[in-house]
Amino acid sequence: MSAEHKEHPSPKQYVQIAIVLAVLTAIEVALYYTEDIVGVFTDPLLIFLAIGKYVIVVGWFMHLRFENKMVNRFFAGGMILALFLFAIVMIERATGNFFN
Repeated sequence: MSAEHKEHPSPKQYVQIAIVLAVLTAIEVALYYTEDIVGVFTDPLLIFLAIGKYVIVVGWFMHLRFENKMVNRFFAGGMILALFLFAIVMIERATGNFFN
């Protein structure tokens, strides 16, 4: 095996990754239903979980970690743009102007 080639995940590792994603999704659902209890931390926690799930899905299931740096930058740029758009919507929601 060359120094540049990384070993792909085994079927067992894919199951482990799927379990991690399921747990993260369960946490997201729980945060949605307990928004009144968690309060102002709900949105930042949901953003953090979304970023974590994005990295796991893109890195492992889409095999991005085995690609060249340009492809990595392309997906990272997409995530940054999505976060920027989400921040704009959150700011509008917080100020109560929600696109009036």
